[in-house]
Amino acid sequence: MLGMLFNYLFWIMMIFGTIFSISSLHWLGMWVGLELNLIGFLPILVYSKNMSMSESGTKYFIVQAMGSSFLMFGSLILFSFTFSWEILNMLNFKYFLSSIIFLMSGLFMKIGMFPFHFWFPSVMSGLSWLSCLLLVTWQKVAPIFLISVLMEIINVMWLLLMICVLSSGSALVGGFGGVNQSQIRGLLAYSSIGHMGWIIFSLCESCYNMKIYFSIYIIISLCLFIVLWYNNIIFMLGMNNFIKHLFIDFSVILLFLSLGGLPPLLGFVAKLNVFISIFDSYMYWFILLLILGSVMSLFYYLSLLFVFFVNIFNKVIYKEIFKSYNVISLILFINFLGGLVMFMFDFFEFI
Repeated sequence: MLGMLFNYLFWIMMIFGTIFSISSLHWLGMWVGLELNLIGFLPILVYSKNMSMSESGTKYFIVQAMGSSFLMFGSLILFSFTFSWEILNMLNFKYFLSSIIFLMSGLFMKIGMFPFHFWFPSVMSGLSWLSCLLLVTWQKVAPIFLISVLMEIINVMWLLLMICVLSSGSALVGGFGGVNQSQIRGLLAYSSIGHMGWIIFSLCESCYNMKIYFSIYIIISLCLFIVLWYNNIIFMLGMNNFIKHLFIDFSVILLFLSLGGLPPLLGFVAKLNVFISIFDSYMYWFILLLILGSVMSLFYYLSLLFVFFVNIFNKVIYKEIFKSYNVISLILFINFLGGLVMFMFDFFEFI
């Protein structure tokens, strides 16, 4: 009972740290919120006392501490010139190049974006499905919104070009890095790196596009991790129902394709929205690199689909019919019809 109480307290601290960070107007308050979020998230990682989870938790702590040190060092450089922690003082200050580099580096390191992506696959490979879900969704909320605040306040050309280059590199790393992966967690880690490139690149146009893309990414990730967690429970309980496993495997493949951006699924709508908004500007050259990374992601997702159908045809055909599974059917409904409706809406708006 006491362990469950402490678990709830850690969850509350993690959520409160994120809210406190994105609500603060001071760099010191943002740093404190990120540290509270880290303190609440680390015990959730190592709660089961597994060796692989403890190793991943240690790696995550070291990387996040390094990112926090970069963030604090950049804010101290800014404080030495402005004598204030308020972020709005950067509007009247012109010589903040070194401060911006350290601040952006710290935030990019926290979300695992290129060129600070080295830690993300190794950390994610040793975590549970719940911890992986939190790592790719909730733990990225505060750094992404802080990056958006920096980009809105400091609207200069060199910063936008740097963001475009790093976003393109992140999409390419996420696409080509997952080719040699044999574990699902590794694929999801590189997929998250690629999607971070799309999310940060959408900030170059507007914060509204970033919110749409990030919301769709969270919805697809939540559905995918629910199916993977459900499949893990079935495997542990030893339920050898061929039709049930077939339906779950097909759902996983479909959600992977939606995550890769295959039309007309929901993940394609997010990429189409970014493409339409960026196409008329000078940044359309960079989006070709992002599309190349997405194509590589679809390459190994489609290879999973090919292996899935080969395994089906190699098995004995059972004389059973598909049963209704409410949760997974709802997930498929969200990704099929939701993606189709939003695709048609964006298509007619583009026309």
